[in-house]
Amino acid sequence: MLVAGLMSGTSADGIDVALVEIRGRRFRVIDCWTVPYPRRVRRAVLEARTVADIARLHFLLGELYAAAVARGPRRPDLVASHGQTVHHEGRPVKFLGRRVASTLQIGSAAVIAERLGVAVVSDFRPRDIAAGGQGAPLVPYVDYLLFRHPRRGRVALNIGGIANITAIPPAAAPTEVLAFDTGPGNMVIDALASKATGGRLTYDRNGRLAARGRINRQLLHELAREPYFRRKPPKSAGREQFGENFVKRLLAGGFPLEDLIATVTALTAVSVADAIRRFVPFAVDEMIVSGGGAHNPQIMKHLAALLPGVAIATSADFGIDVDAKEAIAFALLGYETWRRRPANLPSATGAAHPVILGDITPAPPARAKPSRRVSLRPDRL
Repeated sequence: MLVAGLMSGTSADGIDVALVEIRGRRFRVIDCWTVPYPRRVRRAVLEARTVADIARLHFLLGELYAAAVARGPRRPDLVASHGQTVHHEGRPVKFLGRRVASTLQIGSAAVIAERLGVAVVSDFRPRDIAAGGQGAPLVPYVDYLLFRHPRRGRVALNIGGIANITAIPPAAAPTEVLAFDTGPGNMVIDALASKATGGRLTYDRNGRLAARGRINRQLLHELAREPYFRRKPPKSAGREQFGENFVKRLLAGGFPLEDLIATVTALTAVSVADAIRRFVPFAVDEMIVSGGGAHNPQIMKHLAALLPGVAIATSADFGIDVDAKEAIAFALLGYETWRRRPANLPSATGAAHPVILGDITPAPPARAKPSRRVSLRPDRL
């Protein structure tokens, strides 16, 4: 089966697509590519506040996802779309007298199915939440399949908008895997880079802005004491913890922007290293890094300094594109859903039991053609 996995991260910088051929328990990545969000769409995602804004984006992103898949060399048999997270509170909070967890990913599966004429798996997180989990992280199931080793303790680190780790003991059983969000990845860096360049840059390319600044050690120490970092897993994070309000707090201090960027870049690495020391109960021999943060030499340098004795590699060293690992993962998770097999790891999410993730939106009837040719041009937005 040919499956297109789609991932749009918390930083809302674009759409990662991976075209994966899956045969039983074996898979082969045919191609992967990224389609950046148009500037206006990214801003709309980050600033969406009203129900009307979110509903409109839900359908617009469905169009953009379909157009992104249509750029590929072959039409898939199935699309697995994580969607764009606009809200995530995996940990229950008090609401109307009850404790409720909540999550919302947008990007209409119905639109994708109609435009491409194929079935779509979407809405992966809610079933895990319904089973008592946090709905995240879900990629650890695939990390376990890819990186388990009979003798080496490994941590798979993904640095997207939020950073998360999958800790895999030597010869681990699935129930022994520990995974959680460690805190901010690129999200805060991206916001400050945009501020520092007047919107010209949406991220700190090659860590250059951080390299020009000085780490404010006192501020770094204060930030490292955020309550989230001390909370025991399972746990997950998002904009609610490290989004706009967090950035406003930083800016209110009046520090030079390049110093702030240097400091929060260090914070990403410090929070990862601290999480490993606090919560990973075995010796870590290797760390395998993926996500946009793998391209930031400052983050990688800090990780190497903070984790002496740990061999640090990227997923590319294992044949998995660092920018496409999560899209590949959702292709595999979507395939498991299609086959009606559970694909969460309760030890990672806190769910009471394994669940089949996601909803399936069927393809249009065989006699029907796709509702219209996918021709949406992002540059017109």
